[in-house]
Amino acid sequence: MTQAVFGRDAAGEEPVTAWRLLTIGAAALVFLIYSQFWVFPLLGESGDPAASGIVRMLYLPAYAATLGLCVLSPRETLLATLRQPFLIVLLLIVVLSTAWSVAPDQTLRRAVALCFTTLGAIILAARYRWETLTEILAGCFALLTVIAILVSLLVPSIGVMHSLFPGAWRGVWPEKNALGGIMALGFVVLAAAAVLNPRRALLWSGFAILALFLVLMSTSKTSLVSLMLGFGGLIFVALVRRNPAAGVTTIWLAVLGVAMVAALFLFASDLFFSVLGKDATFTGRTQIWDAAMRQIERRPWTGYGYGVVWDLKGVWAPLAEISRDAGFVPIHAHNSWIEQWLGLGVFGLAAFAMMYFQTVVLAVVAVFRDRGAYLAVPFLMVYSLMTLTESIAVTFHDFRWLLFVTIAVKLAWPDREISTPSARRR
Repeated sequence: MTQAVFGRDAAGEEPVTAWRLLTIGAAALVFLIYSQFWVFPLLGESGDPAASGIVRMLYLPAYAATLGLCVLSPRETLLATLRQPFLIVLLLIVVLSTAWSVAPDQTLRRAVALCFTTLGAIILAARYRWETLTEILAGCFALLTVIAILVSLLVPSIGVMHSLFPGAWRGVWPEKNALGGIMALGFVVLAAAAVLNPRRALLWSGFAILALFLVLMSTSKTSLVSLMLGFGGLIFVALVRRNPAAGVTTIWLAVLGVAMVAALFLFASDLFFSVLGKDATFTGRTQIWDAAMRQIERRPWTGYGYGVVWDLKGVWAPLAEISRDAGFVPIHAHNSWIEQWLGLGVFGLAAFAMMYFQTVVLAVVAVFRDRGAYLAVPFLMVYSLMTLTESIAVTFHDFRWLLFVTIAVKLAWPDREISTPSARRR
């Protein structure tokens, strides 16, 4: 199976070698470690990953693999990074926020972790063509689907929720929405791999069905809506690329669909929330947003420092006031945009917004020019929806940020740039 999946690249010119398998294995290791599938089974429900020295040590192999791959292709990594200037600015602001952070030691440590996570993503984009990259990611998601199903069936004490939402599957993650969200992204990646690699379409389609099964078993309606949105994005790209007439028609239908959803939200919000399985507060999220915005008003320009607001204890800490205003203790802002403003201030938020905007524009262009749109467009649709209710942007040791940066850089570093000997050794 290894030879079948990784035997040759899209052009059929790369034979299987031990070296190539080793570098692909290192890339997959980075992704799997940042998927954090191993954290919950290791610590259990009462464990705190942020405070666990054991967990921090177990991220070191991902750092080592990242550095090793970087040494193998330093030029490509540097040039690919320069194609995303707003990412560079964003990382600089993260590091500089140590100077005004309310907990500078924690900000510095987490800024280093973010830089390693981001570097791993850049290397994936710089080294691999779309077809190979998608199959590496698909292979990782295929493994995660198998693990989640086996744990849920064979070890229900870990894989199934019992107190909150009894019977809902969570696989190897802390709660059902985590499993649902991860598998929604997995479905998109696996489906894109099937399209980009027709010879193995049946294999990846089968795993995509398993990912859909896990979303259904998680009972997460938001994740199911995200999955359907991503699948719609895949169909959209296929229709647009079919021929000009179909492309124009599809674009107009897409615009009409977005307008209908917006109208439903504005004029029939009860039905909109019912479809998502949420109430008008998005299950208490609006209370967190209001409380976070009150803290932002105090330090709108600088924020409180990267990655420290939700772990800093104390009567006068921002978290204490947010908890009093919200009525409970949140673990993050549940909104990626508010999260950046809260931690990095106006300039950090602007840097992330500009990076996001550049990526979206490149994805739109790719629909007409690059087969990578089969992965980029559906992923960005799902990711964009998730950023509205979850803090999944500019996050260290998180595979969702890894995926976003990989696709953002890859859109700016097309396949034709991968032509040097060090890149071809992949």
